[in-house]
Amino acid sequence: MNKLHLYLLALGLTAVGLALFVYKALVLNFPLVPGEVSEIWKVETKITFAALNEPIKVSVYLPRYTAPYVVTDEAFVSRGYGISTTTDEVNRQAVWTIRKARGQQTLYYQAEVRRVDQKEPLTAPQPPKIEKPRWEGADLAAAESLVAEIRRKSADTESLVANLFRLLNLPQADHNVQALLARQASESAKVDLATQLLALADIPAWVVHGVHLKEDKEAALVHWLEVFDGKQWRAFNPATGGPGVPKDFLPWWRGPYPLVQLKGGERLHVVLSATRNLEEAIESAVVRGRLTKPFLQKFSLLSLPVLSQKVYRVLLMVPVGAFLLVILRNVIGLSTFGTFMPVLIALAFRETHLLGGVILFSLMVGLGLIVRFYLDYLKLLLVPRLAAVLIVVVILMVLVSMVTHKLGWETGLSVALFPMVIMTMTIERMTIVWEERGPAEALKQGVGSLLAAALIYLVIHNRHVQHLVFLFPELLLVLLAGTVLLGRYCGYRLLEMPRFRALVKGKS
Repeated sequence: MNKLHLYLLALGLTAVGLALFVYKALVLNFPLVPGEVSEIWKVETKITFAALNEPIKVSVYLPRYTAPYVVTDEAFVSRGYGISTTTDEVNRQAVWTIRKARGQQTLYYQAEVRRVDQKEPLTAPQPPKIEKPRWEGADLAAAESLVAEIRRKSADTESLVANLFRLLNLPQADHNVQALLARQASESAKVDLATQLLALADIPAWVVHGVHLKEDKEAALVHWLEVFDGKQWRAFNPATGGPGVPKDFLPWWRGPYPLVQLKGGERLHVVLSATRNLEEAIESAVVRGRLTKPFLQKFSLLSLPVLSQKVYRVLLMVPVGAFLLVILRNVIGLSTFGTFMPVLIALAFRETHLLGGVILFSLMVGLGLIVRFYLDYLKLLLVPRLAAVLIVVVILMVLVSMVTHKLGWETGLSVALFPMVIMTMTIERMTIVWEERGPAEALKQGVGSLLAAALIYLVIHNRHVQHLVFLFPELLLVLLAGTVLLGRYCGYRLLEMPRFRALVKGKS
């Protein structure tokens, strides 16, 4: 076969495997390290009020899916209240109702919030209809004067908003600003005034209310401004007039409405709080995948039942062990019994651990060899002989388990995890090599098989290897490419170098 074809095949397999790996790591945010954690937030709204022994209706705004955050779980806690939720193009709202209540009442809304780094419009794609502010007389004149000034000093929407907040935030406020703000110089009042002035300038805008996600028993409401620039909504900081929002800002609701509206009660008090929690990054990746629904996420091993996932966590280690065995045999030159026997024995070592597994395997093979030599004396045919060895191997497993259990060595119970058919074939193969090539060669291949199994066990038992292969099974394509390339390797093996040293020196 043309070597170019082989190299192109290996290159194609490697490119596909690495491309899928990079996509899942960078785009789907699959963790590269086992045990890596990601941040989730639990936000809570606590509403308390005094009921007046009449029908109660409590309306509260709820956070909704708004990049870069998403609500993945929520709960409503109340006693005896009915609950309903509604969603429009901009906001979500919950309404608690009850026919009659008396005394102090407490209602809770709790939500789990995660960050999803996905570029999406912050709000509805189309702006609402602009409602002109109801100013008259001197107030209207002051507002028109402010709009004319900021328009004269700006070139686009961004500079216009920057100039507007510069005027609103001056230490010595402009007389027009003073007239419109009156004595309400709070941040909320300034943002409300900004939306009205922009409406007067025919620019859609609204207030965004939210909180900063940080550990706080009573989180303060933060007010932002969103402006439609003709193509998309853009957020602006009222304190500086600059674009953008902090990474920890969670938008809660939009518009000139209070967070909670109460009918049938008094002394309303609302407390917002946020608590930070940690969870495994792999769980966050699964949740994000369910929300964004990428194609690859649907075919991820994480979508399988938990029992099937456990099976594949072990099964996917077999190709890794086979690749290592190719290196050990074709490059290093280690002699082993069979091709896959060391890999399967290494998998059994996962439960017995290395030292106990080596002792148990050596004991079983040693006892099996004694029985095999005796069966050879009986001159049995091949199939009956193999069946007899298999039966004896199972009997030996039972005896070893019982004896070690009585001796208090519980590791001996794991001998049942050894693949009995592979052990039977190993005993048969070792006997044939013993008879044909002598005991030295048989022991050499037996020790080589144990050494290969031990080395493979150390690799496939590594948590990082298990994590990468399970989350990124496409990396097996890279192993396949390496195996294909090693399949054409015909050079010296490392353990053969002393044997051919004189020949190598002669060529040099």
